[in-house]
Amino acid sequence: MPIAKITGRGLAAIAVSVGLLWSCFVGERLILKRSYAKRAQVFRELRRMQLLQHTQPASTPLSPSSHRSNTTVG
Repeated sequence: MPIAKITGRGLAAIAVSVGLLWSCFVGERLILKRSYAKRAQVFRELRRMQLLQHTQPASTPLSPSSHRSNTTVG
């Protein structure tokens, strides 16, 4: 003897709830996949920008011993 009987409306409500749950799960997976791809793209762009802005000196700096100044007192 069953305690409760599932009606057609109840079964439809369960089906809709399960459908919404699965759509949320699939949507979450899609969002995560896009965010991982976007993160990889941002890191590639940062690396490219670092390589482009890498500065090089115009000439070789002089050593401190070769650059003397004569100071006079008086």
